[in-house]
Amino acid sequence: MKKDTQLGALTRNIVAFRDARDWKQFHNPKDLAISLSLEAAEVLEHFQWKSPEEIAEYIRTDKEHIGEELADVFNWVLLMCHDFGIDIENACEKKIKQNEEKYPVEKAKGRHTKYTKL
Repeated sequence: MKKDTQLGALTRNIVAFRDARDWKQFHNPKDLAISLSLEAAEVLEHFQWKSPEEIAEYIRTDKEHIGEELADVFNWVLLMCHDFGIDIENACEKKIKQNEEKYPVEKAKGRHTKYTKL
């Protein structure tokens, strides 16, 4: 049995929130993915049309609003992982290892080049 984590508790909370409202009926894979994308776009709205200086100031003064949008994105990720049976912690660990292989420090450090061009 897997050890309970804070991520597991967050997942249970968002699933309970959804289930109490009987919204699972609307949460098919397509609509979950659309919702995730829409919330990610709302994160982008915070930065649209701002200069680097304005962005720095905005992050300083509106961190809570940005955090709310990031929480919405994260909640959709948790719901999708729950519904699809994906262990996100394991998936993240695997992805980090894959990226370490694609982007070895000695080739990628300080460069933004795609791994196929390193």
